[in-house]
Amino acid sequence: MEAAVRTLLVWCPDWPVVAAEIVAGVPGAEPVAVMFGNRVLACSEAARREGVRRGLRRREAQGRCPQLVVVEHDPGRDARAFEPVVVAIEGVVAGVEVIRPGACAVAARGPARYFGGEEAAAERIVEQVALECAVECQIGLADGVFAAGIAARAGRIVEAGGSREFLSGVPVEALEEPELTDLLKRLGVKTLGDFAALPAGDVLTRFGFSGALAHRLASGGDHRPLAVRRPPADLTVEETYDEPLARVDVAAFAGRALAERLHDRLAAHGLACTRLGVEAVTADGQELFRVWRHDGLLGAAAIAERVRWQLDGWLTGARRGRAARPTAGLVRLRLVPDGVLAHVGLQPGLWGETGAERDRAHRAFSRVQGLLGPEAVVTPVLSGGRSADDRVRLVPWGDEREPERPVAGQAEPIPGIETVPVLERAVAPPLRLDAPRASHLRLVGGLRTEPSNGVETSGADGFAMVEVRAGQPRRAGRKPAALPPWPGRLPRPSPAVVLEHPLPAVVTDAEGRAVGVSARLELTGTPATLTVGRREPVAVTGWAGPWPVDERWWAAGESRRRARFQMALADGRALLLTLAGGHWMVEAVYD
Repeated sequence: MEAAVRTLLVWCPDWPVVAAEIVAGVPGAEPVAVMFGNRVLACSEAARREGVRRGLRRREAQGRCPQLVVVEHDPGRDARAFEPVVVAIEGVVAGVEVIRPGACAVAARGPARYFGGEEAAAERIVEQVALECAVECQIGLADGVFAAGIAARAGRIVEAGGSREFLSGVPVEALEEPELTDLLKRLGVKTLGDFAALPAGDVLTRFGFSGALAHRLASGGDHRPLAVRRPPADLTVEETYDEPLARVDVAAFAGRALAERLHDRLAAHGLACTRLGVEAVTADGQELFRVWRHDGLLGAAAIAERVRWQLDGWLTGARRGRAARPTAGLVRLRLVPDGVLAHVGLQPGLWGETGAERDRAHRAFSRVQGLLGPEAVVTPVLSGGRSADDRVRLVPWGDEREPERPVAGQAEPIPGIETVPVLERAVAPPLRLDAPRASHLRLVGGLRTEPSNGVETSGADGFAMVEVRAGQPRRAGRKPAALPPWPGRLPRPSPAVVLEHPLPAVVTDAEGRAVGVSARLELTGTPATLTVGRREPVAVTGWAGPWPVDERWWAAGESRRRARFQMALADGRALLLTLAGGHWMVEAVYD
């Protein structure tokens, strides 16, 4: 077993009571009990002198202490009140891990070397918390978080390597595992030393994984390293001015300098601003604050522009019938990034200024939107649908690229069935007919036939074939997909170009007759040539389909019924065509 990290743990006794005193003004010197589930979760020292103990029912606790002040447990209140304590500790040491409200830990090596010893570091932390927050705390030092927590309740510093001996006399209730504790006591194991003396393999076999973790703690170890808390970066920028800013142009110039500082600070952390708070203080103490929101990302110019607008409104704005100007000039400006998000475009690339190019492109697109409107620059977003024109949604640049219709991931067109495209007959590999649980379907000229026991390897062009292998059977009780799967959508690969306005086309067979689809989804002929608009006919070298789709048949005005085809032409192009009402249309082009 690896040696546990030397840990310094800060413990604030009766923290739920202290938090209620700090936030709600409950008199902590009086008998106070914090209740959870109609039982005492924590109580003050005055309540303990009256016989109130943790775990008592409300009625029994009030019977022992009639003047007991009862407060309901609020985890949010405990966490909010503990945040200033953590900040005060971070002013002395770095890398604090919050275990729960009222307790936090830090690796002891750094503070001990800096302050000249573990005891000196503990005294410095206790003093810092008392001065900054007026809160009493106790320190425990030991090998591992668990042992340090037990030591903190006694205010002890356990020597290095002595955690197991220190824990040997501690009752097993310290594990805070009621079911395991009850079982251990019935087996005669009453202390952590007795539990640690059991073989680890036997503990795992008898008590399972949770019991093995508890055995590791009882042996003076830890089951995970410290997860240190990283303080949030201070992104706010502010400036104080000796001469009050009373003119708009002077204030706008100062605001622009602050905006550039804020943008540079955000860029250094790979962040971008979406909501901006502008705060100002006048010479006589009047505070002004306003929040600006933007759908996209605020660059340096956009931040400076909004700061200028706000300062202009404060210094020269007027309401009907009376002035709305501040009572004096501005002596302090402060910009607060109220909403930030990660922005990869602000990070420079490893082999060049890729991030700068993205930032420059973003500024150019935003400028075009400012001149021509938000819809002037759009980006495509894939959403759910069965056809190529249904799956593309154009979103204005800077808006959230959320799909209009969600779609679940689906690698194949038919759930549970794997389809493998086979090349034309001249170069097609043989199908594996001897594979277990495999069935094969032959498509000749778009006509569906029965499964065959053999495959020919010669014949006319335009012969399309796919191998269909049954997928793994679904297990009973498996949860369905959370997102719509859109059955019947086009198989991969997706077309590279989707036409905004489909082009009319005509498909004919070798004798020049128009090709159509019957009510039973059978082609009336083999596609031989394709004519798009008024262009010259082009020979069809390969095709696949039809894939029928009958959508929203219950709504007369929204129903759509059509058949889709993929066709390869002699000039090297591959197209996606649809046939609806006897009319062929070219919807998309494959790359």
